[in-house]
Amino acid sequence: MHRERLEFDDGGVVEMVLWRIAKPVPGSSHSYKYRLYYGVGGSRLVGYDNERGKGDHRHVGSHEEPYRFSTVERLVRDFMADVGKERRSEQSRAAYSSRR
Repeated sequence: MHRERLEFDDGGVVEMVLWRIAKPVPGSSHSYKYRLYYGVGGSRLVGYDNERGKGDHRHVGSHEEPYRFSTVERLVRDFMADVGKERRSEQSRAAYSSRR
């Protein structure tokens, strides 16, 4: 099992939990179970998981879409890229709000 938690000064939190399982979760074709979360104040902004029956998918804001799993390394890289985009977007919104 791999578990990692990162906390940002602005209150943002990244949590990644990944473990190997004996057989694939229904809806997935690989032997990993995972949940990757980025949020602020308890609200999820970005999430990747392979929930039973849904298979691999990601959440960005209120949008949910299938995710094509290839490797663990790619999963983490794609997730962190989405986290980076969301954080840049949050910072832009905060900067805009402070100028108003």
